[in-house]
Amino acid sequence: MSESFESPEILKSRNPPKAEIVNGVKTFIPLENNPETLSRLCKNLGISPTLTFHDIFSTSPDLLASIPRPVRAIILLVHAPIYHAARSSIELTTPEFQNSGESKPIIWMKQTIGHACGLMALLHCVFNLKNGRYLVPGSKLYSIQEKAIELELAECAKLLYDSEFLEAAHMDAAAQGSSAAPSPHDDNHHHFIGFVQTPGGVWELNGGMNGPLRRGSLSTEFDLLSEEGLALTVNDFLDEAAKGGYGEMSMVAIAESTQLQSSPPRRS
Repeated sequence: MSESFESPEILKSRNPPKAEIVNGVKTFIPLENNPETLSRLCKNLGISPTLTFHDIFSTSPDLLASIPRPVRAIILLVHAPIYHAARSSIELTTPEFQNSGESKPIIWMKQTIGHACGLMALLHCVFNLKNGRYLVPGSKLYSIQEKAIELELAECAKLLYDSEFLEAAHMDAAAQGSSAAPSPHDDNHHHFIGFVQTPGGVWELNGGMNGPLRRGSLSTEFDLLSEEGLALTVNDFLDEAAKGGYGEMSMVAIAESTQLQSSPPRRS
């Protein structure tokens, strides 16, 4: 494996904090949503460094102009009042996701770890971007993705829940944020959501819902930062924030380098 990737030995030597059991559930320290934290998490997970992360401070064309394009994935962190205003009715109508195997249109995983929605958002983005081409063949995360494709929801959730590798990678990144790391016991009033553009459409991927939410179709000439892409992703949340006077949102764009890993797609 290239020295550009974090090795389990290096990660272990840093001795990241452990998850704790809160009300009977394994619970992490929440992640910060910023390029530095997400980049560190990617390095811990052995994800290709050709993926880059960029703050979206505004959706105005002038400020978006500095972000490399195309952007096929966005990670959104949103305060609970905004989230519930935008999604409470939609959650009730989202069908339970039952598919397994390579025929399913998207990889979606149920979140059962407390405060792990940032990790889930990143995994949802990386597993579905270019059919997982940013994963290193033979790596631990590559193996997790291969199993996730085949497993039923409950088995897949247990795979993630039991993974010491995912726990160490997340906890190390979460403990290194720009602000003081909270305790896993602290309340968390924010939600992470991943948005991914694939040949099958634009998907909203949130492990706390019943399944993936297909937001619509988008031609490849448009990316998620185009006017059309924003309408299918973050605009619902921005509109609710503006109407309710809420704050506390952050958005990070994931830019795809043309220097892809050599591994071929594993799903059609």
